Amino acid sequence: MAATSLAAASHCHRHHILLPARPSPGCFNLRTPNRGRICPAFPSVLCSSSSSASHQPTAGDEEEAEDGEEGHGRRLSKQSSWEATDGQGDDYLYRLGKEADNMNIAVGARSGIVDDLFVGKFLGRDSDIVFDYRQKATRKFEYLQGDYYIAPAFLDKVAVHIVKNFLANNLNIKIPLILGVWGGKGQGKTFQTELIFKAMGVEPVIMSAGELESERAGEPGRLIRDRYRTASQVVQNQGKMSCLMINDLDAGLGRFGHTQMTVNNQIVVGTLMNLADNPNRVSIGQKWRESDITHRIPIIATGNDFSTLYAPLIRDGRMEKFYWQPTREDIINIVHRMYTKDGLSFEEVSSIVDTFPNQALDFYGALRSRTYDQAILQWVNDIGGYEQLGEKLLKRKNREKLPTFIPPKPTLDALIQSGNSLVEEQAFVMNSNLSKEYMKNLDD
Repeated sequence: MAATSLAAASHCHRHHILLPARPSPGCFNLRTPNRGRICPAFPSVLCSSSSSASHQPTAGDEEEAEDGEEGHGRRLSKQSSWEATDGQGDDYLYRLGKEADNMNIAVGARSGIVDDLFVGKFLGRDSDIVFDYRQKATRKFEYLQGDYYIAPAFLDKVAVHIVKNFLANNLNIKIPLILGVWGGKGQGKTFQTELIFKAMGVEPVIMSAGELESERAGEPGRLIRDRYRTASQVVQNQGKMSCLMINDLDAGLGRFGHTQMTVNNQIVVGTLMNLADNPNRVSIGQKWRESDITHRIPIIATGNDFSTLYAPLIRDGRMEKFYWQPTREDIINIVHRMYTKDGLSFEEVSSIVDTFPNQALDFYGALRSRTYDQAILQWVNDIGGYEQLGEKLLKRKNREKLPTFIPPKPTLDALIQSGNSLVEEQAFVMNSNLSKEYMKNLDD
């Protein structure tokens, strides 16, 4: 290769410009070097020649260059880092790219990352206009406004688990990474946990049981590792506490009767077990490297029956179990805060709880919702009946307001009446057993 071509290419490389493999005749003239000629492909960069450009190539130089190309391949220059190798003789830049943990494909099209020539200005500086919204994976629970009651036992358990995991390096004890909160349906496990997150300033990454299965093998396991690393980046980059929360874990991984165990179920179980054993070494596809250390992130999982899970996953060294059954005092305090705006006294709330014992917390929320039924029916009649619902609710003009809805004021008698109706429906569902009538040969 001619000296002029090599010098000019090396100079352009220092300006971070990728030159074509073969110089075009319009850019370089091997016979008559032109000092200060501008490359047409990159009009904003001046590719000037070095002092060696005046040297005319000789036959000996051409033979030496050809021998070098045959032995080592085409090189930009002897000083270029593009051909650098690591200690094992592999391409250095290829190894860095293979080990990179940055899986963000949108960052390469952003202004300031690549040359402005390739970014464009027609649709803005960033190619992905919803990039910031799509990358927001944490929750702040800004919608939780008001005075809520947090059960002291629940608060102590969740807070201690989070603090112990963040102090794991300073404690000479074995700390389970996963906290399994399990108990009856509708007992407020998820809601109590969210209240604690808001009170402690924790921004968790939340998953549901519906994300633990996919038509692609391995996708849920990778998603768990990705969400785990996302929570770790919240701690590292934002300086905020974070955790990974998985709701209804047993619904996605539990074995009920003759349910089939899929490959993704096995991979998810293996992923959670591996996180519990190695919380600081998490890969989502890149090659391992010693400097890639992930912050230890506590995992909180909720469910109804953890006995349906794989036994090695819930052993004491990996998961700490917490059975949540609110006491009568907890239920009364939670329900009283629920009915504060309705003006019910503490004694009236205690009477409601004693009238319907052994009910889940969501039952008392359904009582309040049932008392609105008659008021809503009256509001429908006031706006013109059922025939006008579509026009009034959806097709009204932008500035046209809905007729005012006056919420009813629940009374003790109305709540007890609604509770009796709900209890009757519960008993009717359990006693009817229509599935046995429709599938008479099910037990045969």
